[in-house]
Amino acid sequence: MSPPPLSATPSLPAQRFDRLDALRGLAIVWMAVFHFCFDLNYYGYFQPRQRFQFDPFWTVQRTCIVTLFLLCAGMGQAVAIEAGQRWSRFWRRWAQVAGCAALVSIGSAQMFPNTWISFGVLHGIAVMLVVVRLVAPRLLAQGALGSGALLGLALAALVLPRVWHDPLFDSRWTNWVGLVTRLPRAEDYVPVLPWLGVMLPGVVLGTWLLRHRRHWLAGDVPAALRPLAVLGTWSLTFYMLHQPVLIGAIQAWRFVAG
Repeated sequence: MSPPPLSATPSLPAQRFDRLDALRGLAIVWMAVFHFCFDLNYYGYFQPRQRFQFDPFWTVQRTCIVTLFLLCAGMGQAVAIEAGQRWSRFWRRWAQVAGCAALVSIGSAQMFPNTWISFGVLHGIAVMLVVVRLVAPRLLAQGALGSGALLGLALAALVLPRVWHDPLFDSRWTNWVGLVTRLPRAEDYVPVLPWLGVMLPGVVLGTWLLRHRRHWLAGDVPAALRPLAVLGTWSLTFYMLHQPVLIGAIQAWRFVAG
């Protein structure tokens, strides 16, 4: 059976959503700063050594960064649904995200063989994008009732991992669901549950803004924020390049400084 159409209307002319792009750019700059601190700590430049996996100063930042990423991804899907994006274009973009997720797994396995990333933020986004595309268009077409249903699904996604889990989901091949009894040893871990509960509200919020406050997403940004808006349009490329560049810069400094 073929997937349902995303929209009953033909694709609309492309429109730039500079404020949404700037918000995405802010998220990725915050992420790069966070990762640079992680890299400096890994190479011993922080004294005392920081505990990124346990210290609330770092864990809360990570949660905020991932939350901002997924909210932006959800709002981006609201924009795509409104524009009548075809499934062929959706799958092309999805393939880019999934391919980059595979590269992240391969690269992290080389650097962190014991804690490599089997299901990080890109893996999670790839799976959640498919779920959103299958569910959101039909529900959003029902108006406020459908938006409420999406928020109900989001709440269920947030609550379920807190009230039910099973050892079946503890392996690397099943922990992507999120119903684990213990967190896996991995450098990044963003399972579908509970994080789908963040992307879905992003879809609902984006849809509401497009209907009632469109200029909050598509309005011009101040000149000082233009670099963030530009960066937001290249977020996936930046994501894939920033760590090799940062780690390469640190290693070059170590070589020069002896």
